[in-house]
Amino acid sequence: MNKKSGLLVFLGMFYALSVSAQFDGWGPQSRTETKNIHSTVLNADREYTIFLPKSYETDKNKKYPILYLLHGMMDTNKGWFERGHVKDVADQLIASGEACEMIIVTPNAGGNVYEGAWNGYFDMQGWKYETFFYTEFLPYIEKTYRVNGDKQHRAVAGLSMGGGGSTMYAQRHNELFAACYAMSALMNIPEQGAASAQNPDDKMAILTRSVQENNCIKYVEEADEARKMQLRSVAWFVDCGDDDFLLDRNIEFTQAMRRQQISCELRVRDGGHTWEYWHSALYNCLQFVTRNFGKQINIINLTR
Repeated sequence: MNKKSGLLVFLGMFYALSVSAQFDGWGPQSRTETKNIHSTVLNADREYTIFLPKSYETDKNKKYPILYLLHGMMDTNKGWFERGHVKDVADQLIASGEACEMIIVTPNAGGNVYEGAWNGYFDMQGWKYETFFYTEFLPYIEKTYRVNGDKQHRAVAGLSMGGGGSTMYAQRHNELFAACYAMSALMNIPEQGAASAQNPDDKMAILTRSVQENNCIKYVEEADEARKMQLRSVAWFVDCGDDDFLLDRNIEFTQAMRRQQISCELRVRDGGHTWEYWHSALYNCLQFVTRNFGKQINIINLTR
């Protein structure tokens, strides 16, 4: 073997070893997949995208906590994965031990409303999405995938429209969720801030009314003692940028929670209503839900 051939062999071996180390010996990897579920409630097929941790294929007996991650208005189930980089963030935090292995799923509740797509997480005229979510989507996901399937191992989070949707889901269905992480959340649309619509029956007008009818702030303000106890069984986190046009709504929500003595973490960080902000928030979100998976909240202590 001449010197040139020996050098090439050495460089080839070095490259192979470095790539092998970089990819953890080419072992099991996490994966994402996009699939459809047919809804009889909506009379349509609805897509979803799901993240499965790397042990999912190798440990067939293991069950996982699950995070339902909701997208914003005009977006779809793919947004969180294509622009929020869910897989990259989850892989990094799980590898470092800062987040546990979990399943993360984003349902499709939107599209371009100006091109005729329905939007919204609530039941409304012509769009019974909340009924679909609880009677069809959630049961299908937790039957199809190996999910723990109890309150202590289920969380919900979302951005903008999905932030308000996740908040109301955890409020109204608090028996199902251990934690809620709301980002730049559409908690309400005040009458003076609502976009005017020439046709009250167009999809944007219907969506606006649905948000006002499912006012997350009012839900807290009107809480009686029984509702307060229910809300205290959920771990709450609100994350909103200081330049976000929804900042006031998020502050109003946390103020209402404080007045009712319901524990709620609030972070106001530098940023606006952007994917850069939500991508960074996702790191905090996955760590927050990890801390609260499997945790029984001591409701008595929260009222002292």
